[in-house]
Amino acid sequence: MDGVFRRGAASHHGSLARQAGNRGASAKARNAAPASRSRAWDGMNRLTIFLAVIGIGLGLLLFNHDTGRTFGMDNDDFGRFIYLLPIALMLSAAVWARRTSLSEMVRNLMAWLVIILALATAYLYRHDLEGVGQRLVSGLMPGHAVVVTTSEGGQEIILHKLLNGHFEADVSVNGQMIEMLVDTGASLVTLSHEDAERAGIIPENLTYSMTVMTANGRARAAPVRLADVSIGPIARTNVAASVAEKGRLDQSLLGMSFLETLGSMQMQTDELRLRD
Repeated sequence: MDGVFRRGAASHHGSLARQAGNRGASAKARNAAPASRSRAWDGMNRLTIFLAVIGIGLGLLLFNHDTGRTFGMDNDDFGRFIYLLPIALMLSAAVWARRTSLSEMVRNLMAWLVIILALATAYLYRHDLEGVGQRLVSGLMPGHAVVVTTSEGGQEIILHKLLNGHFEADVSVNGQMIEMLVDTGASLVTLSHEDAERAGIIPENLTYSMTVMTANGRARAAPVRLADVSIGPIARTNVAASVAEKGRLDQSLLGMSFLETLGSMQMQTDELRLRD
């Protein structure tokens, strides 16, 4: 009898526990439903505020289209302000909803200000940063021309001196890239036999009626005209040039027939600046 009584009591307690668990689960479900509806309502409110601000801003822009100004601001500036305002409002609402302390809010605000200032600085000095990157590439890749924009809006090419003390440049000749030595002592752009072939010239059909000075001494050369010679954005057409005999010129020369057409040429300690 005692065993039966104990089994009955245990069954009764188990039933009570299950009922209590079911009531707890039901209460959690009832509490979760309002919380879910509250989050959905908050999301709808934020979207409504965002759309309302955008709509009002567009309406004001359309109304003041002819005057060009809204609330004393240019319409372009006012449009950017209207675009950023709802974003700022939503960020502020998110910070306020978290109930963060004043010190934490200040830290977050300072972090965002630093990020915004960094992005603004990078945008304002984007041309200078681009020049720094190109200078780095030029130092790692000899002959690579660095193209920078001058304060007057023109373009300038910077060549860096090689370890051998000379300036070299990758020059496009008739659409073919040729590595040339910048030589102010050469009166003409002078191509080696091999580079002339790359540029579409047939050396065997030329008349070698000129005498030029090369690193290997005097050599005969043939006068030619190059349809196109360019370094970066600086391009010239119908450039007077010559082609040296085979085996007499190790590297093609960028001579004065191209260099004298430039607006300026400044040679510094380790840089050569060419301006169109």
